[in-house]
Amino acid sequence: MMQNEEQRRQFVNELWRRFEEVQQWAVEHWPDAERPLSSADFVEARKEILALGTMTSELNRQAPEPEDGGPQYVDVTPAPWP
Repeated sequence: MMQNEEQRRQFVNELWRRFEEVQQWAVEHWPDAERPLSSADFVEARKEILALGTMTSELNRQAPEPEDGGPQYVDVTPAPWP
């Protein structure tokens, strides 16, 4: 699992670096001078990239398999709307 975490971290770092390059290119080459792009236009994309880095900790929090002492059944059905 440690190797996968390191690979994920490296992937996210490389993705972030490339995204910064694309963002800079997009800001510089945006054709609508009246409504220029700024880094604020990319906030949601940055959040998604950063979320990739936190997936590892979420994956590690999963319950163990039943053969390892985990539950036989995990209810994932959401509660009905009140």
